[in-house]
Order: sequence, then C-alpha cells, then structure tokens
Amino acid sequence: MDRLFDIKGLRIFLPGGYGALGEAIAMALTRRGAHCAIAGPNGGKAAALAQKLACVGVDTYGFELDARRPAAIAEVVDRAAEAMGGIDVLVNCVGVQREQSLLDVTEEAFDAVYETNLKSAMFLAQAVARHQISQGGGGRQIHLLSVRSQLALRGRGYSAYCATKGGLVMLVKQHAMELAPHNITVNGVAPTFIQSERIRPHLERDGFRDFILDRNPLGRIGEPVEVVGQIITFAAPAGSYMTGQIVYVDGGVTASQ
Repeated sequence: MDRLFDIKGLRIFLPGGYGALGEAIAMALTRRGAHCAIAGPNGGKAAALAQKLACVGVDTYGFELDARRPAAIAEVVDRAAEAMGGIDVLVNCVGVQREQSLLDVTEEAFDAVYETNLKSAMFLAQAVARHQISQGGGGRQIHLLSVRSQLALRGRGYSAYCATKGGLVMLVKQHAMELAPHNITVNGVAPTFIQSERIRPHLERDGFRDFILDRNPLGRIGEPVEVVGQIITFAAPAGSYMTGQIVYVDGGVTASQ
C-alpha cells in the first residue's frame, strides 16, 4: 500500500516533454524520483529542461527528435535506452493542431497532423516496446490524448485533430492487447483545456472563456497538476491492472455531452 504511487527509479522516455503539458509532467516525474529522457524537435529546449530538472538528483537527458520520422524515433529511443540503462515507461506528449475548416483542409496540413499525432505514436510505441520486451519485467506506455478523441467541436476546423486523436484511442486499445502478454500496459490520458501559456491567448478572446466554462460541469479550467496525477497513477503500481483505457480529465465534459 505504501508504494501505490511510488515511481522512484523508473526510467521514463518523454517525447514532447517540454511542451505546454509535457514540462509539467516531466517536472512532476523527476520530483518523485523518476529518471527522464526528454525529446522534441528543439534539442536545445530538451537539453535545457533536462539540465534544469537534474537538480533534484535524478538522471535526466535531452534529445532532439523529429517524431514524424520513424527512423529518427528508433535512433533516439535506442540512445535514450542506452543512456538510462533501459526504458520502463513511455509518456507520449507529442501532438499538434492545424485548424482548417472542412472546405479548406489541405493535404499538406492533414498529413502534418496525422504524422505528428498518430503515426508518431505508432512508432514511438513500437520502438519503446522492443526495449521493454527485451528487458523483461513488463512496462508502461501512456499517451496524451484530448477530449477531441471522443467529441467533435462545432464551428471550428478540427477534422485532422479529431480524426488523429480518435485514431489514437484505438491504437491504445490494440497495443494494449498485443503487449499484454509481455505485462506491458497501454493507456491514454485525455484532458480538455488546461491552464498553460499556449491556451492563454484563446482564453483571453472575447466570449471564449465563458464558452468553455459554461459547458464544463465543474465550471473551471483544469490545472496541469490534475493531468499529472493520472500520468503518475498509470506509471505507478496503482495502475498495474488498467490497460487499454482512456481517462478523460475534463471536469465532466465528456460525461455530459
């Protein structure tokens, strides 16, 4: 019971780990004693965050990664595993949105969102699973999704985003089935709008904040720590009997619509 939420010593690969939610997740994981390899397209940002987090006494690493390229994923995952001595947990925070209305969607934009949100998840999961299986002892894979994996959005151009996040739900379920014999669990955490610098401009737009609050049963914007808590649960012993599941951290939005 005392170790239910203990993640001390886990070796965690965190692509997208310096983004709006990724940094909060990385900070929480390292503060609780996990070792982290942070990766993203800006290698300088990944390295700077890794250096900042190392002050709590854990091993941290930063890598440059273009997650749209499966070959790059395989290479960086191998380097992260070598640096940490293995990978116990994948926390996939990679994701983008390029808003275009249905009649204006371009092939270039749709492919960019697909490659970043869905294709990358496939090959991140594959590369990490290969290490987890060869290590023995099981492991965890956690993907960051969105309420848009279940709900469409009226009046906005979310075709690519909703399609890729919805596809990721089924990828999580299928990977959970294929990796279960290896004692590797696969789950997703799907938040709604969460307080961050990235969404601040949207919340300051006339009427938008009220629109978000009016449709949220709890009547407030979520905090990053409320997403982090579920990530820790899935990574820790407390989450050992959950797999193929998506947990919506959304103040009740998906329960009411």
